[in-house]
Amino acid sequence: MKLDVQQLERVAGLFRAFAESTRLAIVQELKGGELSVSEIVERLPTSQANVSKQLKLLHDAGLVIRRKQGTQVLYQIADPMVFELCRIVCEKLNRDALKPAKLKF
Repeated sequence: MKLDVQQLERVAGLFRAFAESTRLAIVQELKGGELSVSEIVERLPTSQANVSKQLKLLHDAGLVIRRKQGTQVLYQIADPMVFELCRIVCEKLNRDALKPAKLKF
């Protein structure tokens, strides 16, 4: 089944959400379960402002969901398929790393 232009734009938007290392690090941290913004900040070498910005982008893309608990906002992965996509990409990178290097003259 071929996708129309609007569907392709939605797919591209989803992949754009993965196109930043801090967002990938946040996804990796959330693999262990729900975390608050401050817990994510403690685990990553970046600022609270950057974590909040990246979480907003992940939320807007539908990759994370959030809920308020008291004064904290807690985030979790919206759909476990996120981890399957990451696993597929990591396997490809591992395969590529094992290939002999091509000589350039």
